[in-house]
Amino acid sequence: MEQFIINGTYVVIKEGDITREKVDAVVNAANSSLMGGGGVDGAIHRAGGNAILEECKKIVASQGRLPAGKAVITTGGNLPAKYVIHTVGPVWHGGKYGEAETLAGCYTECLNIAVSNNLKSIAFPAISTGAYGYPVDLATKVAVNTVIDFIKKNTKLLNKVSFILYDDNTYKIYLNEIRSVY
Repeated sequence: MEQFIINGTYVVIKEGDITREKVDAVVNAANSSLMGGGGVDGAIHRAGGNAILEECKKIVASQGRLPAGKAVITTGGNLPAKYVIHTVGPVWHGGKYGEAETLAGCYTECLNIAVSNNLKSIAFPAISTGAYGYPVDLATKVAVNTVIDFIKKNTKLLNKVSFILYDDNTYKIYLNEIRSVY
């Protein structure tokens, strides 16, 4: 684990299991149905229990499927985190279909939801880099730059933003990217 202080906010890069993070909110790399699935999405739904799924069903019933780049908040259920912010990342189609802008939108929407709910800490996975096929190195640039830009513009609204990464390779890519920007 490494941490950096940017504009009064701790930015943490850590290899680990996002379902074990003791933060105000963890971010779920969800699918548009919000019904759970594989990877981070399935892990969060399994660890968080039925309360998360029930809230997701109500959201989908009232507003329909969640479009890529958007986000919604639910309870954290049985997770150590109080809340889950669900966001749908873009599917990688070679980078010529607005994938970077949509991915940046995911991070910005999640941060805005955290701030509007007076949350002080949030943990992100590497959104879209699993089943959605976004190359990790390219997704990392978008993630790190979007989060740092947000922190610089929104001084001290968040105490801690973490990137919780599922493997050593992804961890190293994130660490190298944040070091190059920091």
